[in-house]
Amino acid sequence: MTKKRIAILGSTGSIGVQALDVIAQHPDKYEVETLTAHRNVSLLAQQAIRFQPNAVAIADDAKYGELKSLLAGHPIKVYAGSKAICEVAQLPGADVVISSLVGIAGLKPTICAVEAKKQVALANKETLVVAGDLISRLAQKSGAAIIPVDSEHSAVFQCLMGECSPVEKIYLTASGGPFLRASADELRCATVEQALKHPRWSMGAKVTIDSASMMNKGFEVIEARWLFDLKPEQVEVLVHPQSVVHSMVQFADGCIKAQLGAPDMRIPIGYALSFPERLRLNVSRFCFAENPTLTFQKPDTEKFRCLALAYEALRMGGNAACAVNAANEVAVDAFLHGKIGFQDIAKLVELGLQKNSFIAQPTLEDYIETDSRVRRMVESCK
Repeated sequence: MTKKRIAILGSTGSIGVQALDVIAQHPDKYEVETLTAHRNVSLLAQQAIRFQPNAVAIADDAKYGELKSLLAGHPIKVYAGSKAICEVAQLPGADVVISSLVGIAGLKPTICAVEAKKQVALANKETLVVAGDLISRLAQKSGAAIIPVDSEHSAVFQCLMGECSPVEKIYLTASGGPFLRASADELRCATVEQALKHPRWSMGAKVTIDSASMMNKGFEVIEARWLFDLKPEQVEVLVHPQSVVHSMVQFADGCIKAQLGAPDMRIPIGYALSFPERLRLNVSRFCFAENPTLTFQKPDTEKFRCLALAYEALRMGGNAACAVNAANEVAVDAFLHGKIGFQDIAKLVELGLQKNSFIAQPTLEDYIETDSRVRRMVESCK
């Protein structure tokens, strides 16, 4: 059997590391073609030595010499710079490109992979949040398959397999994060350490803070609109603290299909790599008898204002979601560095949305300009 060749954009992040674990569990099925990282040169080199890809790329040009030195003696091509990340995403050797770069940095490389007609396992939320309309049109034109890696969208994707009927509604589940039961006073005093203590999932710092503010779930609502061609009112969020039901799909006859399982990102990663088949994975199995209670509730969009702002941006369309993403990236970075309070994240996101110069039908250049302009504006208001 011919092995699938996998390129991982963002191999040193949480998704990338878990993707490599899935690949390591099935060396008879997969080989690593390309690995990229932003600046974690040490881990990237370790991964490259173990998996022996054809090429590696580091986005930070200043790390090129160090990476080259660490890989001396290995037959691995070494590249550096943001342009190189885009170039390796198009290399003909890869059958599947896992896009797991954090933030808008994943937009251009994902576009390159789509234009190169790759099968894209998408774990970068911002790609569809910022430019969902553009990505959808490019994928339709090139014929590239986009398979979601987010647990919630993977769940919806799996529920839709074999269905011919239109979707009435989907339910995206949310754990509620570390502040689900926090009071307004507790949120005002929330520390970075508290916000990073996610009760269920192990993720990078940026995504974990987004989960705490529920902006992560707002981004997933926007993603779902583009992945599954839905209207905003067809996407509902339910807080499900146990994180067992990963999402549900409701059909015209009232039937609801749900995808359940242990909260382990290797499951949706494995499904994206093996689709339409399933891999045998060394992950924990969920036991109903040991978990007799599964609960659901509506999110508090006054306490978690970021979720409401994401819906607002989705309804507005155009470059509104791009503005929200840019403002959020700046705000989260400021919070992580102790420059603003937790509740200031939503305030800065709302400011970015309100002050944005709206463009109804943006081009890629418009998205890039919107991102840059909103970042500068929010930076000046911190």
